[in-house]
Amino acid sequence: MTLTVLAVDDSRTIREMVRLALSSAEIDVHLAEDGAIGLEVLKDIVPHVIITDINMPNVDGFGFIRGVRARAEHKSTPILVLTTEKAGELRKRARDAGASGWIVKPFDKDKLISAIHRVAA
Repeated sequence: MTLTVLAVDDSRTIREMVRLALSSAEIDVHLAEDGAIGLEVLKDIVPHVIITDINMPNVDGFGFIRGVRARAEHKSTPILVLTTEKAGELRKRARDAGASGWIVKPFDKDKLISAIHRVAA
């Protein structure tokens, strides 16, 4: 089974790095540049895992996570936060919003792929 992932990040470089890393593992990757666009993309796909940044324009990661969780079809979709932020308070806010895990940038390709497979199982 091919996994489908939605990756939401305002950095084009990070989006491309995620796309390249996951595509090499034969994961189907969809991209969005902020939370508002990510919520739009979710109308057309059903990802196995969602990856999101926290600091983004328009709708930030916390708002995006809450928006995802507000949709019945995504109540249990795993959401991994991929961010430069390390503060415990932000991790708690993300967890409270509905995040499943936290990965700090820069990310290790193999660890990211492993995390995706772990939460998608």
